[in-house]
Amino acid sequence: MANSDSGSEPDHRAEAGGESAEPAAESGAAGADQRFKLHKPNGEPVRTGRNLPVAIASGVALGALVLLSLYPFPQGFALITAAATLIGLRELNRAVGVQGARLALPPLAVGGVAMQFCAHFGGPDWLVGATALTAIAALGWRLRGGAEGYVRDAAANLFTLCYLPFLLGTWQLLVAAPDDGRSRLIAFIVVTISSDIGGYFAGILLGRHKMAPVISPNKTWEGFAGSVLACMVAGALTVSLMLDGPVWVGLVLGVAVVCAAILGDLIESLIKRDLGMKDMGRFMPGHGGLMDRVDSLLIAGPVAWVVLVLLL
Repeated sequence: MANSDSGSEPDHRAEAGGESAEPAAESGAAGADQRFKLHKPNGEPVRTGRNLPVAIASGVALGALVLLSLYPFPQGFALITAAATLIGLRELNRAVGVQGARLALPPLAVGGVAMQFCAHFGGPDWLVGATALTAIAALGWRLRGGAEGYVRDAAANLFTLCYLPFLLGTWQLLVAAPDDGRSRLIAFIVVTISSDIGGYFAGILLGRHKMAPVISPNKTWEGFAGSVLACMVAGALTVSLMLDGPVWVGLVLGVAVVCAAILGDLIESLIKRDLGMKDMGRFMPGHGGLMDRVDSLLIAGPVAWVVLVLLL
């Protein structure tokens, strides 16, 4: 999802959760960009503020990598989230370092990777156990730094542990489900991406009423409505066609995921505003850092898992 920037450097990209587009500065390649312009109902051109071909290509490449990791063995997906854990830790370490906090990277890295495999092969109990042991190891590792700043660093470590490897572990709970684990994961990803797509286009074409101006100035209620509609349609189709479930479960999944996805986007936006950052990193061309891309997926993962476990 596209996120808002820090207060010091305004971002003119439309956020996927439903933002109105802001005029972007014209570049030397303006002529080539004409092919990728969108237009409002009145014919007024809308600039997206990003290189759409590069952004789309990056997203497709990442999606292809995820799909390839699922076949023929779904266990391969644990390698993807393990790699995401390491990349995300690097970005978060840089981010919290802005305010002087220090992460216990060795225990977080080892424990975070282990949590992915524990979740996949051992289920929720092993994920919780690995999370607890990693938390203890991280808090103990920081003892070497003395008392100054200990509470600050401990809070940063526990936040990172829960926000990144633990939430990523819920993706493993989805894919490890008996019989239809791959389909559950794909359904979750499709529904969450639908929130991005529906909110993005509804926001830049119809967005007028600000949703959370203090946190994310470009988000609009029209964009949120587009996200809800897109997610409900995607949920109904994926659950009924891929999981052989009733349509109403898909509708519930769509509503639950879109609320979680928007919340995840707002959380990430607020984190970056607090730290005075525009992007967490430069991992994906046209997209920013990895954490900028998985913000909504992180929060939507456990929500999707709970809904599918309870209703299917």
